[in-house]
Amino acid sequence: MADSDGVQGGSAELTALAAELAALPPSCGPVRLIAVDGHAGSGKTTFATALAAALGGAPVVHLDDLATHEELFGWVGRLRAQVLEPLAAGRDAEHRVYDWTLREFATVRRVPAAPVVLVEGVGAGRRELRPWLAGLIWMELGPEESRRRGERRDGPALADFWAGWALAERAHFTDDPSRPHAQLRIDGVTGRIVPDTPRELRACP
Repeated sequence: MADSDGVQGGSAELTALAAELAALPPSCGPVRLIAVDGHAGSGKTTFATALAAALGGAPVVHLDDLATHEELFGWVGRLRAQVLEPLAAGRDAEHRVYDWTLREFATVRRVPAAPVVLVEGVGAGRRELRPWLAGLIWMELGPEESRRRGERRDGPALADFWAGWALAERAHFTDDPSRPHAQLRIDGVTGRIVPDTPRELRACP
């Protein structure tokens, strides 16, 4: 696979990974909830999109849709009430989608209670969510390179936003790091499994 960030990956490897994830025990009612976490710009969305396709069209929840300008990391309550609790009850979920231009929740997105559901975004593996997860995947790309990629993608108009975001992201991961809890690490440049990854796909602690 490839995207504007240059992330690539092997289809055979993705197919095998998808099979592993589908075989995990359910973690959120009948759903196997898989988090894809990493720094902003590390390739999470691209990888999650490719993995969802390998899973036969698994739903993907984008945490950017639940965050706001005022609550960059204050979306846990919305995720729990609108997505996790319905899925845990075996029901399809619906969550409101934040419009970053209008600065308001403007639309609604449906999340089917599929066998595997992906949640991607910075903080997807935070401690409040790990009890709901069947697995946690970390995109292995440092904060500096991730930010450079993100700024190239978004252009100079969002330079001030990125400066504030970088401080908020650093504070979040200092207090609540996800990487040590990941069962799998993916190279943020190639999209391939990191050779020394723990590869212990199991329920998160």
